[in-house]
Amino acid sequence: MEMPKASDADKEHFRSVLPDHPEVVVKPMFGNLGTFANGNMFTGLFGPTIVVKLGEADKEMLGSTERTVPFGPAELPMGGYTGLPEIWNAEGDGDEALAKAWVEKASEHVAGLPPKAPKVPKVKAAKK
Repeated sequence: MEMPKASDADKEHFRSVLPDHPEVVVKPMFGNLGTFANGNMFTGLFGPTIVVKLGEADKEMLGSTERTVPFGPAELPMGGYTGLPEIWNAEGDGDEALAKAWVEKASEHVAGLPPKAPKVPKVKAAKK
């Protein structure tokens, strides 16, 4: 399974559509980026594609009006996330405002979810 990597230009464009909220945290993920609020991922970058986590109504609305793409490798797409239309993923195409609006919707959706508790590292059993 091959994972596409985001270019530096893809990462710069992705950061330009993120909301400016203090709780937003951007983390590297498999050569790409994920953006979290309260421990929940609300948007990410998969190669050049920006993906968002939306509520069902917004996901259906976006999918019915635009050509969205799945998130993840073709062999194993990740459910719950929608890839924004490819044309919105290119910097300077005039649709940056649309990408920003859907990323903001994803941020608002995840803000309404309970915070994710940090994972507790497993303690290795001592060898006898």
